Amino acid sequence: MGANPDFGDDPAGAAMARFARLVRQVAWFSALGERLGAAELDEARAYISALGFPEAEVALVNDWDEAESCVRNPDWNTAWWEAEEQLRAGLLETARAALPEERLLQALTRATQAASDVVHGAAAVSAARFGCADQALIRAAAGAATQACYQAALVLLAGDEVDHPFASKFRLFEAGRWPLGIVGRSFNLF
Repeated sequence: MGANPDFGDDPAGAAMARFARLVRQVAWFSALGERLGAAELDEARAYISALGFPEAEVALVNDWDEAESCVRNPDWNTAWWEAEEQLRAGLLETARAALPEERLLQALTRATQAASDVVHGAAAVSAARFGCADQALIRAAAGAATQACYQAALVLLAGDEVDHPFASKFRLFEAGRWPLGIVGRSFNLF
């Protein structure tokens, strides 16, 4: 059995191929700074509630300067990161039980490669619209989007439900947003 990135008829490979196509069609970072719609607000609340932070308030970030302040804030909620990390580890364990290691790694690579092929350019275009040329911040946005794709791919590979927090997080990116994380009791969403 060779390392075939297309997986032939493998259901996991087919799912990742569909996911990679979706990733290339997302309007990454296209709604940054715009007013939140009801569906986006509901999705953000679903994400933070499913992570165990129902008391957090969704805070709209208006521009790249404000996003930079959020990203660099030393008071970000470590429990939020730890909750995501526990979910990631659990999904990875479930996916490992369902797929051979080589195929799992190929599938995850396919998802992250599809993301990295498009998200940096989209972040740069969005930043330029706001007059931001901060390459480190642009890379941070692209990295966050790539991570969200990895997490969403894990949800698919583990066969988890569509209301998984990582699915909600991906849908926020899909809506053109950048979830920046929880600082104090605020979930910052650009």
